Amino acid sequence: MLNGFLQYLQYEKNYSSHTVLSYSTDINQFFHFLKTDPEHFSPSDVEPVMVQQWILEMMQRGMSARSISRKVSALKSFWNYLLKQNLAQVNPTLKIVLPKTKKPLPVFFKHREVSQVITDPHIPQDNFERVRDVLIVAVFYMTGIRLSELINVKESDVDLVAGELRVIGKRNKERIIPLDKLLCEKISAYIDKKEEFVGPGNSYLFVRTNGMKMYPKLVSNIIRKLMSQVSTLPQISPHVLRHSFATALLDGGADINAVKELLGHSSLAATQVYTHTGFETLHNIYKQAHPRAK
Repeated sequence: MLNGFLQYLQYEKNYSSHTVLSYSTDINQFFHFLKTDPEHFSPSDVEPVMVQQWILEMMQRGMSARSISRKVSALKSFWNYLLKQNLAQVNPTLKIVLPKTKKPLPVFFKHREVSQVITDPHIPQDNFERVRDVLIVAVFYMTGIRLSELINVKESDVDLVAGELRVIGKRNKERIIPLDKLLCEKISAYIDKKEEFVGPGNSYLFVRTNGMKMYPKLVSNIIRKLMSQVSTLPQISPHVLRHSFATALLDGGADINAVKELLGHSSLAATQVYTHTGFETLHNIYKQAHPRAK
């Protein structure tokens, strides 16, 4: 049965050999827990309580919730295959309760770190690439837009008079993001510089020196180059600037529903992760400052 399942994964599902090996290892570990082997295994002998006991045993051995979830997921896939092949009538994994995995909190840049980059008085104004790169950091940090959204922003999407940026996000959902006066001034100066250096007729706001559209790896490299000069974060990317935008707003007292709309999230749950970041900061301050804190 197990060999048939592994061949199904490899030849019908086109899973990599590494993934197939992982499935094999996880399911064999379950067999070992049951004190049986694949050749003498009988699906009808397995009850939900046995799967739950296996999970409990892994937890007692200190295995992470993420690893346990992966192993049980492999077991669920195996049973789905058995049911599909009429090799089993009941699925003992159907109502199994998994241990909760702790989602990592989003990392973010400190405000002073981003400010060092976007307010640097030594930016050479005759260097088109440098002016563009610094503006990219500023737009990410002050609007919270995604990398794909920034690349596709056109000059016509920016209303400098009204102070608004039109963005087309996931699932073609449009949203309007306010721009402050200083950012509008920076964008206006950049557009003038772009026409002077690259020439008119470029519909996209951010372009390369040859007038062509930006691409994700280039923008990521720009962020990594500029932000690594002021931050020691091990993870530096455009998405960290998006995290920084959301964290700065919530730390400043912004309504979470408003932040959700600005980020273009489809659900409030996606935005709530940033409130945990704020709580972590408050918790650390409490532990450091309160005389009775432990």
